Amino acid sequence: MNLRLHKFLASSEVDGPGRRAVVFVQGCPIRCPGCAVPWTWDEKDGLDKDVSEIAEMILDGPDVEGVTFLGGEPFSQAAALAKLGRDVKSAGLSVVTFTGNLIEDIRASGNPDMLALLDVTDLLLDGPFVRELADMSRPWVGSSNQRFIYLTDRYKGFEAKIAGIPNRLEVRILPNGVVSVNGLIVTDDLKKFISKLID
Repeated sequence: MNLRLHKFLASSEVDGPGRRAVVFVQGCPIRCPGCAVPWTWDEKDGLDKDVSEIAEMILDGPDVEGVTFLGGEPFSQAAALAKLGRDVKSAGLSVVTFTGNLIEDIRASGNPDMLALLDVTDLLLDGPFVRELADMSRPWVGSSNQRFIYLTDRYKGFEAKIAGIPNRLEVRILPNGVVSVNGLIVTDDLKKFISKLID
């Protein structure tokens, strides 16, 4: 089974609780105005990768506590991500899934693949990005309508301390000179960061 992949990070500390592998899927039918990653929308971009190979990269990679599924829209590739989630959970890792959908709509769809992805998810961050509700006071999400839904007890302890976890940015300079950035940061802080790079 293949997954349409935008990017894979073997280790990150800005896309969910603790140190995590991050799977960025390619393709998003929701296409929120003001989305921070519109280059992940087109399902024809990215590359096909076998789910078993991705699981192997995670399990043979750096020590992580879990995997984060980001987009694009993960629930557009729910079957592949549900399989990947089962593979990593069998090794004791956690799963955090982001979606522009609402959990109520996912459940009401009756779609077995979407329900299977919910079933392997410990922490779901749901809801579309709404530009008019932009708010980065909480980690990992960009607008105040987006919710943290604890589907298992794994991250229940985070509920009380979410407001104290800052958004952060990771910057990587790849061997070919390309600068890769992930995470969230408020615009003013990003401007300060860029100005320091230029100085």
